[in-house]
Amino acid sequence: MPRDNPQRTFALRRRAVRLLVPPTRRIVPTTHRHRRGGRRRRRLGRDDGAGTVELVIATPLLLLLLLLVVQFAVWAHATHQAQAAANQALQSARTYQGSAGRGEADGQALLAQAGATLATSGITVQRGADTVTVTVTGTAMTVVPFLHPPIRVVMTGPTERLARTP
Repeated sequence: MPRDNPQRTFALRRRAVRLLVPPTRRIVPTTHRHRRGGRRRRRLGRDDGAGTVELVIATPLLLLLLLLVVQFAVWAHATHQAQAAANQALQSARTYQGSAGRGEADGQALLAQAGATLATSGITVQRGADTVTVTVTGTAMTVVPFLHPPIRVVMTGPTERLARTP
């Protein structure tokens, strides 16, 4: 029994496909690739490495933005600590038998307990006959290099006096 010729079998299959598939939907053999204009496009718009350049520019900017957000959060926390220390110093200094030194010591103690979000800090208490003024100054911890956000909190309150009854 003679065997069929493989070239003849391929030609018959191809003819059958041509008869079954309309001319607009003919199957293009995969061995032949069209390269019309491919080289021209490559020469005109060289995008090789564009993704790398975008990544090199965008990544540091995104990291800087993230660090600025963290720096703002550290600054806000340090400001709240300074407000708490100023309030403690004010409440201690304005009592009936309080003094400026006692208020300053209580404020420094609260700052020491709170942690190290305030890199530098200073408390000044001024006690007059009618009012007490507490000023807390300092800088927040630095997350972003070369950025030292300042903190200044001022609180004023009346001094307590013993009222005489008529």
